Amino acid sequence: MAAPASILSLNLGSQTVGLAEFRAQANGGLVLVSYRLRELLAEAGNEAARNAQIAASLREMMGEMGLQGGAVNYCVAAQSVFARFVKLPAVDEEKIERIIAFEAQQNVPFPIEEVVWDYQLVGSGSDEQLQVVLVAIKSDLLENINEAVEETGLKTSVVGVATMELYNAFRYNYSELSDCSVLVDIGARTTNLLFIEPGKIFSRSVPIGGGTISAAIAKEFGEPLGAAEFRKKRDGFVSLGGTYAEPSDPDVARVSKIVRSTMTRLHAEIMRSISHYRAQQQGSAPARVFLCGGTASMPYMREFFHEKLQLPIEFFHPLRNVAVAETVQTEEVAHSAHLLGELVGLALRSTTTCPMELNLRPASVVRAHELTRRRPFFMLAAACFILGLMGWGVYYTRAAAVDRRATERLTEKVDAMRQVAAQIDSVRKQTNALDSVATPLIAAVNDRSFWPEILEDLNGRLPKEHIWITELIATSGGRPIGAGGDARSTRLDAVATPTPAPTPATPGARPAATPAGPALDGIFVRGLYLSNPRQQEVVVDYFRNLIDSPHFQIDPNNQAKVIRPTTPTNTEWAFPYELRLDLKKPRALP
Repeated sequence: MAAPASILSLNLGSQTVGLAEFRAQANGGLVLVSYRLRELLAEAGNEAARNAQIAASLREMMGEMGLQGGAVNYCVAAQSVFARFVKLPAVDEEKIERIIAFEAQQNVPFPIEEVVWDYQLVGSGSDEQLQVVLVAIKSDLLENINEAVEETGLKTSVVGVATMELYNAFRYNYSELSDCSVLVDIGARTTNLLFIEPGKIFSRSVPIGGGTISAAIAKEFGEPLGAAEFRKKRDGFVSLGGTYAEPSDPDVARVSKIVRSTMTRLHAEIMRSISHYRAQQQGSAPARVFLCGGTASMPYMREFFHEKLQLPIEFFHPLRNVAVAETVQTEEVAHSAHLLGELVGLALRSTTTCPMELNLRPASVVRAHELTRRRPFFMLAAACFILGLMGWGVYYTRAAAVDRRATERLTEKVDAMRQVAAQIDSVRKQTNALDSVATPLIAAVNDRSFWPEILEDLNGRLPKEHIWITELIATSGGRPIGAGGDARSTRLDAVATPTPAPTPATPGARPAATPAGPALDGIFVRGLYLSNPRQQEVVVDYFRNLIDSPHFQIDPNNQAKVIRPTTPTNTEWAFPYELRLDLKKPRALP
């Protein structure tokens, strides 16, 4: 009989890394074979140093457990993941994915292509709604974490979220509970609250944890954070307050009061979360509270929450329905059981169908899994390819003789057709020469509509009142085009005359993208505007209308370049204006 499969679980907490090896039983149960826990010393904001410590701690733990590698299920800390609980109307199954994809784009605060996201249907609050859990994590952050895990020889199988794996472990060990339970996971950076009842789940992260206590101790005693962390572990407990006697050591008493003050803030956040859960999520009132996480083991933590919440307080026991191998020390497990919830939840992902099966695999892992899944097909395709090559070899050997005989017959026909090909080449050259001559003529024909379009565009964008055009002058290089170079010699009626057709080009010549010689590159507009309440603003309106013209290149931020200053005439009823308009596409002069 084959030995039961080995399952590796890895919890990448904010300050603690846990690695556990489980063995699957024939009845679907789990056996804890061994586990190790390590604390990280890197600062919260230094992800590179943190990932380096994760890799180093993993190698050390794998060496102690005698592991060389293998598939691993790991989870990331809840504060690294964006989670939303969304309610959707009950729709057909084929529409659910499209609606959820839309909701993900609306709720995730990052571009959807920059994150890895997944969702899970967890039940409904009513017959007309579906509850969906959406989780997302930045792709680059996840890739860096995954690289640190896989460089130790482990191969990623499942990437979960710490709170959701706690939910799986809770449902596995406390399946008999039918009312609302609250799981309070007090970690290093945050406290994760998990509301659990049949057909409903809700979680919330509170930025209060063991690190908050350490920071408060460091500030109170004026010492580094590392020394404050040591003091917390050595002297820390939750002050009972009231009539209880304080410790004889004043420093210990100060630490206990700091811890109680921090936990009092946490209690206020818990009460606020309970109110939100009942009001917004239509949840039931909690019947009990379970404590877990590294800070939950601090002395008198259970008594403090029992005093504040007036509810039954228990420590979450994730190994309640999990067997423990004889190689694992019982005292050690009892001391650290509150840290094993995520590891148990991850191991259950490989043995049974879990109520929460979110999987945030990075793109590199998805590609590797897809390649592994397709490998048998690739091998079969390679075998078929080799057999095909052999078959084609036999075919081509026989076909070569047939080709030689056919080639001899075709050679005679090819010689006769070469003379015809030479005649066709001669005709093609003549055709190209005629095309070169015709191209400028066709361009000239197409230019017939140029001036009507210009006039129609200028007239169509002219304001309806108080302004008109008296003179249009074509320009080239900023100089007027007209008889004798006189700027006033080209009037409106003269400009409207179509441009003569250009001289036919020599055979073989090709028209350039822009005129190589003199070109018509602008229009000079003169006109008058009536005296009106807005005065010269009507000219500015005309300028703004011309910005969207398809014919003129106008910089909307350089009004002075287009509108030339003019001196009003002696008349009282009208004033002159001038506009210099550059063409987007200059036209070659005949």
